[in-house]
Amino acid sequence: MVFSSAIFLFAFLPVIFCLYYILPSSNSVKNGLLIIASLLFYAFGEPVYVFLMIGSTVVNYIFGRMLGAGNLTGGKNGFIRKMILVLAVILNIVILGVFKYAGFIVDIMNQIFHTGISVPAIALPVGISFFTFQALSYVIDVYRDEGAEQKSFFKLLLYISFFPQLIAGPIIRYHDISGQIENRVADIEKIVSGMQRFTKGLFKKLILANGLGCIADEVFLLEIADCNLLVAWLGAVSYTLQIYYDFSGYSDMAIGLASMFGFQFQENFEHPYGACSIKEFWRRWHISLSTWFKEYIYIPMGGNRRGKWNTECNKMVVFILTGIWHGASWTFIIWGLVHGIANVLEDTVLPVQKCRSKVVCNVYTWLVVTTAFVMFRSETVMAGLSMLKAMFTNFAMDVSSASFLRESLNSYNICILGTAFLFSYPVGRRVGEKLGHMGKGYHFVLSAGSLILLLLCILNLASTSYNPFIYFRF
Repeated sequence: MVFSSAIFLFAFLPVIFCLYYILPSSNSVKNGLLIIASLLFYAFGEPVYVFLMIGSTVVNYIFGRMLGAGNLTGGKNGFIRKMILVLAVILNIVILGVFKYAGFIVDIMNQIFHTGISVPAIALPVGISFFTFQALSYVIDVYRDEGAEQKSFFKLLLYISFFPQLIAGPIIRYHDISGQIENRVADIEKIVSGMQRFTKGLFKKLILANGLGCIADEVFLLEIADCNLLVAWLGAVSYTLQIYYDFSGYSDMAIGLASMFGFQFQENFEHPYGACSIKEFWRRWHISLSTWFKEYIYIPMGGNRRGKWNTECNKMVVFILTGIWHGASWTFIIWGLVHGIANVLEDTVLPVQKCRSKVVCNVYTWLVVTTAFVMFRSETVMAGLSMLKAMFTNFAMDVSSASFLRESLNSYNICILGTAFLFSYPVGRRVGEKLGHMGKGYHFVLSAGSLILLLLCILNLASTSYNPFIYFRF
């Protein structure tokens, strides 16, 4: 558990923000404050595992210094240097594996070999997948370019622990932010823009994602026998929209917070549900993760340089790893496989790129993404398959299904579903482009709109309990 939304919004963030701009203008002093704030932020709910994160930073800092010492490791392409990189990668993966996958691996071994090994109950550190991938990004970047070595341990600690994106991304690659750690400027325009972006993300999470989550949770808790086609699709679509607004909301908040402190993060979502293929979907969904896998897995494996067969195999490996990255469960692996197979089919037999109807292609994308997310959401493979069966075969409309639909599709839920679906497409951006010619008037409308969204979020916080982001558990 980390800070509740109310404590973060009304205590932690205002104090850190004010201190940041009260302190001297030296970036080294401000960096020190951000490090302390980030460690406190993580330690609030994970007091033990903050030492794991610091230890990971220490280890990778040492690896970085060793990789940067080209004269001591046989030059840029020296054998010793390669072995240091291999050791660094293995150690990071082992740490991640122990905390995230040990129980899953032992369970598989027990099933295959009929052994009675007790399954270790290891608590999963929040955000371990995110800060481990950032640490890997650093050591690999240093290996590729000795000039990327960070000689200051505290600057590397800030990169790995920076609280806006520490526990749920986006995954920031070291070479994208190293210059900003050294030199950055936060002007009033950046601060205001960051506040507006943060408020937008907060609204996505508290109003849209949480509202959609209530609908989805009710459906997924039902007995499969009580789920006809309409009920099952209501739950599936609600969860598909929920995870988008939950995660893109957090990314908006992280990007906005970073802007408030003078940093600039890459976009993590570009309206993925408006895509007309699964390939296009992954150019818009969780962009920082797909970019990470592309740069550090897909391209080093050969990418598309070794023929069609190897290209498709490389894609399948990447998508399987993407599923595994999300969690230690067959449901996540199957989710990754579905997306991998869809990508391969689009490259080979599906004429998606030749389809002239964007509506048809978009509906196809929704079908694949939604059915895959059903497996992603389900506790077990069998539960996921049962839900999918209900979605495509159970046409009966019994009394319980009709009653559930009447209760679920009240005016508030219909409003939430309609708003969420509409703005999953770039409607807001197009409206903004049309209103942009208003000049100062547009900025006034934007600021007033952000204030209204913030007030709605505050009212929501006052009436609901703490509800963590979905991606905190990854």
